[in-house]
Amino acid sequence: MEKVWLKNYPAGVPEHINTDNYDSLVSLIEQSLTKYADKNAFTNLGVTLTFKQLDEKSKQFASYLQHTLKLKKGARVAIMMPNLLQYPITLYGILRAGMVAVNVNPMYTSRELRHQLSDSGAEAIIILANFAHVLADVIDETPIRRIVVTEIADMCPWPKRSLLNWLIKSVKKMVPEFNLPNYDGFVDALNKGKTKAFTQVDITKDDIAFLQYTGGTTGVAKGAVLTHNNMLSNVLQSKAWFTTALNTDDEVIITALPLYHIFSLTANCLLFTEIGGMNILITNPRDMPGFVKELQKHRFTGFTGVNTLFNALLNTPGIEKVDFSHLKMSFGGGMAVQPSVAKEWGELTNTVMIEGYGLTETSPAAVVNPMDAKEFSGCIGLPISSTEISIRDDDGNELGFNEPGELCIRGPQVMRGYWQRPEATAESITDDGWFATGDVATVNEEGFVKLVDRKKDMILVSGFNVYPNELESVIAEHPKILELAAIGVPDEKCGEVVKLFIVAKSKDLTKEEVLAFCKKNLTGYKRPKHIEFLDELPKSNVGKILRKDLRPPATEGDAT
Repeated sequence: MEKVWLKNYPAGVPEHINTDNYDSLVSLIEQSLTKYADKNAFTNLGVTLTFKQLDEKSKQFASYLQHTLKLKKGARVAIMMPNLLQYPITLYGILRAGMVAVNVNPMYTSRELRHQLSDSGAEAIIILANFAHVLADVIDETPIRRIVVTEIADMCPWPKRSLLNWLIKSVKKMVPEFNLPNYDGFVDALNKGKTKAFTQVDITKDDIAFLQYTGGTTGVAKGAVLTHNNMLSNVLQSKAWFTTALNTDDEVIITALPLYHIFSLTANCLLFTEIGGMNILITNPRDMPGFVKELQKHRFTGFTGVNTLFNALLNTPGIEKVDFSHLKMSFGGGMAVQPSVAKEWGELTNTVMIEGYGLTETSPAAVVNPMDAKEFSGCIGLPISSTEISIRDDDGNELGFNEPGELCIRGPQVMRGYWQRPEATAESITDDGWFATGDVATVNEEGFVKLVDRKKDMILVSGFNVYPNELESVIAEHPKILELAAIGVPDEKCGEVVKLFIVAKSKDLTKEEVLAFCKKNLTGYKRPKHIEFLDELPKSNVGKILRKDLRPPATEGDAT
């Protein structure tokens, strides 16, 4: 069954990718910065960077790391900021200096930040001033000794830069007071980097490019070791797949998902650098009215997101005024795209929602639907170039068509392992290179993979397997429901039963209406026994609903 996916390979997509033209991910980046020098690369806050400017400024930052901070090849350098022009400058500077990028979620608490900085052994951090107080709380308990603080408008020209930064700090009060030792401002860091020439570094495909931390949904966050070869391979795999749809040199993508997350990092930042496209960076996508206003300013050809983002946009006034006439690709990942959301998005934009699947540990793309799909399939697609899949039971035996089991992946994008965690690595990756994803899936006779759910999220009701993704997709069809999540809660009679958490579109939605809808559409053991209405659901940094934060003890005592 390992090669069943070859039967239905999309036209124009190679079976294997070839990385021989590049020595490392940096080699790819630098070739693109030169090739597309005069084209626009990133835009944010009304300021646009060309690839030439990105080349110059990332060299300056690399020089600053080398000559001012005295960091050596292999040093871990943390980045803690949302989508700003400073991000690609910082990232490409770190990589070009032969150092390891450690992406940090800006919404981390001091405890979470302390863990990641200590676990990674990061020696330096580039952080947005808005979050610097969190670092100040734990700086003495981490290996960080070199700090660069940037402000939101640092890439704007003067005097706009000074005015906006003053407004954000003094009027909007968005920058809490902080006390950090001997830090440089971002603009000063670039100026210091100008004073000495960047020293080219010998970087190989085996060198580490990223320590990309998992969200910690199954325990403490672990750092996935992603090499230059892992990331280079996945960029080229993505290019081979995506450019059957994105095939001009004037592609423009909306980048609302954070670049520090692996999905947006590869699919938006790195891929669009490789093809010479432009990223429109959305700094605060949670401000939905502001996001929609920004969309109204641009003509874009690509849009990546997660289900909750698409759903929120569909329910934001003004979305109907956005010009979607140039949009060629709507791509959903990060969590299951619900059919109701895909349908409504397709009707609004005249595009088919293309769903794909990946993980931090796979750099991330592994399984993607064909870009020329005529309708939303509900499947996560076919394995991409140079990628194999296997569906296995709990004993590691390979299963047949349409039999649910754990999805396993093998390919050049699979991480080297977890940073300084050999036992966790051995539990996840077999000696012959198969990575166990922890996701339950099936594969049909045409090679299409359908994701069932996370193994750990499965609900066992009286011996029957109930998958939250299925429940959520069905119940989301109710016209009065905006968002929902399903979990299992203990039950004396059934072992577990289903509980729903619902964010309603309409305040008059009742539990009785939901139960009646479920009775019509779900078999008995799948129907919820508990329902709770919330104002909002807990979500990750990319908008993925966090079922783990809804589980007991917070879920006790509200039977319908």
